[in-house]
Amino acid sequence: MSDKYRIFGAELSPYSVKTRSYYRYKGIPHEWISRSADTMAEYQKYARLPIIPAVATPEDEGLQDSTPILEAMEAKFAEPSTHPPGAAMKFLSELLEDFGDEWANKWMFHYRWADEADQRSAAERLVAAMMPKASAEERAPLADQIRERMVGRVGVVGSNEHTAPIIEASFANGIDLLEKHLASRPYLFGARPCFADFGLWGQIYNAWTDPTCGGLLADRSAVRQWINRMLNPKAEGEFENWTSLAPTLEPFLQQEVRPYLIWASAIADAIGSGADQIAVDLDGKAWSQTVGGPQKYHAKSLKELRRKYAEVSRDGELRAILERAGCLAALA
Repeated sequence: MSDKYRIFGAELSPYSVKTRSYYRYKGIPHEWISRSADTMAEYQKYARLPIIPAVATPEDEGLQDSTPILEAMEAKFAEPSTHPPGAAMKFLSELLEDFGDEWANKWMFHYRWADEADQRSAAERLVAAMMPKASAEERAPLADQIRERMVGRVGVVGSNEHTAPIIEASFANGIDLLEKHLASRPYLFGARPCFADFGLWGQIYNAWTDPTCGGLLADRSAVRQWINRMLNPKAEGEFENWTSLAPTLEPFLQQEVRPYLIWASAIADAIGSGADQIAVDLDGKAWSQTVGGPQKYHAKSLKELRRKYAEVSRDGELRAILERAGCLAALA
C-alpha cells in the first residue's frame, strides 16, 4: 500500500493530464505512472473499464472518470478550493468543465486524426509511451495499427464530412474568445484555477501538442501562457465576480456553450427515443451524425449537469446569466 495516490495515465490523454494538473495544484501527494506494457498489469488492478486515467488511492481502491475523481478529491482536500464562491459561479465553472470534456474534445480529436502529419505524430508518440524500451523499427507496426484504428473512430466524436467545418469553425472562434478573455487574467475565473480550467485546458493542451493545432495556436499568446501555466497551476490571487468576467466570458457561453447544449440535448433525446441518427441546426449549420454506444456518456453527462443545475435553479443571478446566454432552456 502506498501513501500516495497513483495516477495511471498518458500525456496524450486530455483527461489524464487534466487530473494530474488538479493533483499538482491541490498539492495532493501523487505519482504519475505512464500506462505502458510495463505498468499494464498494475493498471488493470484498479481499472474497471479500459480507460484512463485510473487512480489508485492510498487505501488501494480504484477511481476512474476524471470529473468524479476531481469531485472526490475536492471533498477530501478542500483547500485550496477549485470552486468559485457562490452558487452561480460554481455552476458556471462546472458547466465549462463539462463543455471541455464533451465538446472541446471534438476540437482535439478531430484535428489529431484528420490530417496525415497529425495522425503520424500522435500515433508515434502514443507508441513511444507504451513501448519506451522498443526501437523505432519495433514501434512502427503498432503505430500504423493505432493510426488506422483511430482514424476510423473520428465518427465517435461526431466528426464527418458534414460536421468537420463546424468543428473547425468552433475551435477557431472558441480560441479567439479565450484569447480575449485570458488577456487580462491568468485563469478563466480570475487569479486561481477552477474546474473550468482543468476541463477545458486538458483538451486544448493536447491539441497544442499536435502539429496543426500547435500552428493555429502559435500567435495566441494569452492562451499559450495559460496552457503553460496550467501544467503546474498556482493561485495568484482570488476569483473574480461575474461583473468583471461577463464582458469576455459571456460571449463564450453564448457562442460556444449554447450550441454544445443544443447538440447534447439532441443526443440525449435520440438515445431516449432509440434513434440511431440526429440532425440538428446549430446556428444555421446542419449537424448530422450517427448515435451509438459512446454517445450514452454524453447523455449521462447532460443528465448530471441538469441535476446540478436543479440544485441551484432558484439562484436569480445564475438564471439571468444562463438566460442571456441562451443556455437556460437546455438545462431547465
